Amino acid sequence: MYSEITSNKRKSIFLAMIFIALIILLGWTFDQIYGGGRTYSGIIFAVLFSLGMTAISYFSGDKIALSVSGAKPIEHDANKYVFHLVENLCIAAGTPMPKIYLIEDPAINAFATGRDPKNASIAVTRGAIEKLTNEELEGVIAHELSHIKNYDIRFMMLVAVMVGAITIMADFMLRSGGLFRGGKSDNRDGGSQLFAILMIVGIILAILSPLIAELIKLAISRRREYLADASSALLTRYPEGLANALEKIANENLPMKKASTATAHLFIANPFKGGRKKFAALMSTHPPVEDRIQKLRTMGV
Repeated sequence: MYSEITSNKRKSIFLAMIFIALIILLGWTFDQIYGGGRTYSGIIFAVLFSLGMTAISYFSGDKIALSVSGAKPIEHDANKYVFHLVENLCIAAGTPMPKIYLIEDPAINAFATGRDPKNASIAVTRGAIEKLTNEELEGVIAHELSHIKNYDIRFMMLVAVMVGAITIMADFMLRSGGLFRGGKSDNRDGGSQLFAILMIVGIILAILSPLIAELIKLAISRRREYLADASSALLTRYPEGLANALEKIANENLPMKKASTATAHLFIANPFKGGRKKFAALMSTHPPVEDRIQKLRTMGV
């Protein structure tokens, strides 16, 4: 189990480095085409733009995610069962008590958000509370607490921002028309074959980079789900609880009413229906539920 956690952390960091490289490459391509390679304005713009988007998401991302999902805060007296369950797991995990939210939805699901353990929130659906046994709900909440403890909530928020930054930058490069006009190089002496190749590469990069970024985000999200599953099993010492909960989710396959592609990667399971289809599974932010269940049931604690 510790090996699984270490492996997932290493792979997630590697994928995030690819993201950063993509952003810098887009900025460098912008410089080569628009500035003839004589300035670094594209790279500077790429870095500043990414930092600006990151700052906004860092301080407001959790509020946006909770609002989009229709989550409402739970007070202690309103639902002592859930509140005490979270409190006990926080004591065992050694993490601060997060804010608890309820999503009025019959689907079984939950997610965690925030920028760090001291500023974190957990949202649980009505379906999860009513349909899961105590051990199963404990496994689900432990999974979300693991996202908080492992700083997945911050990591995935930054990754989502990087995807947005890459998409916007690539769209700007294509819409500006410089790629098709030849940038600032007029090619009068007929000796700029390298520049022509660079333009073609720039067009291909601008078109494909948003897709590449999205695929990397999906890969990172799946890695973090495996990590949280392993951490949940370690925290509860009962992997079967989470495995049974995931099995109920898979059998029910009920979509959420307020499912959004912007927040889908936050949930413990895909909030959209049809996750078992091949194409849907390929583009899903979550690994196959069957695979997660198998891994949990083969873990020793």
